[in-house]
Amino acid sequence: MRAMVLEQARTPLVERERPVPVPHAGEVRLRVLACGVCRTDLHVVDGELPWRGPVVPGHEIVGVVEALGPDVRWPAIGQRVGVPWLGGTCGRCPFCSRGRENLCDLPQFTGYTRDGGFATHVVARSTFCIDLPAARTSALDDVHLAPLLCAGLIGWRCLKAAGDDGGDLGLYGFGAAAHLIAQVAIHRGLRVHAFTRPGDTAAQQLARRLGASFAGGSDERAPRELDAAILFAPAGELVPLALSAVRKGGRVVCGGIHMSDIPSFPYERLWGERTIASVANLTRRDAFEFMNVVAGMPLEVATTAYPLVRANEALADLREGRLVGAAVLVP
Repeated sequence: MRAMVLEQARTPLVERERPVPVPHAGEVRLRVLACGVCRTDLHVVDGELPWRGPVVPGHEIVGVVEALGPDVRWPAIGQRVGVPWLGGTCGRCPFCSRGRENLCDLPQFTGYTRDGGFATHVVARSTFCIDLPAARTSALDDVHLAPLLCAGLIGWRCLKAAGDDGGDLGLYGFGAAAHLIAQVAIHRGLRVHAFTRPGDTAAQQLARRLGASFAGGSDERAPRELDAAILFAPAGELVPLALSAVRKGGRVVCGGIHMSDIPSFPYERLWGERTIASVANLTRRDAFEFMNVVAGMPLEVATTAYPLVRANEALADLREGRLVGAAVLVP
């Protein structure tokens, strides 16, 4: 197999040949069909998350099952499935016991604590694979399915955290996650207000084309008060801005695994029962819900495909804000 390996944080990925992995008990081996490039991959590569040793990044994986380890009942050989960020949990800690596996004390993360999908093959725990029935995904090929496995899922969890007691939703950062969940929010009857990097007219045009009521720079104010805001951009300075944009009782949800420091701000911006919340990881329940939601609606997925060996270029384009939508690697 071939893999793009991060051998040390803050260095380019290196192409390596490796033996095809053998799945252990409860695992399956997939031939990777496509793997999205997520901002979390960038945080891993750039050393913004604690270094866990050499790893193959990538956790938005669409693949076909090639081999089964012992004790695997699902999925079957030849089946197409997805592999997300949450690669395993202990099933025993207080969080797992309460149905909050996204907060597991001993989690495994695809492309971070276990090898991911920037490769031709990957091994995953069978019970953490995501069902991708053909009937639900017939309109999307492998490349356009891949971003759903994290950008879509984390967007869905953020949307749930934002609540549904109002009609005006602000999205700060309009990349892979935002352009997907904007469509879901609009489909559910919300008015979406998209805030991009100042001057990012391409992202603003995409937001308007997808149905956003407003699209402008993050330095602009929405034409109306927001009921909630979701921050996908990992920029802490956006938190006070979003707080000042939401009404009393409104909520600001931070959707990233890493964010720059939040600057101090006057208490009056928080007062009025405004709240700030974070979203951590995802659950298999989120995946089940989200796949059912998008099965019943038209969904446009903006992607740029790269060959596997150009993974560093894809990461650089994401880092520098040159992408509209999501980057996807194709082995």
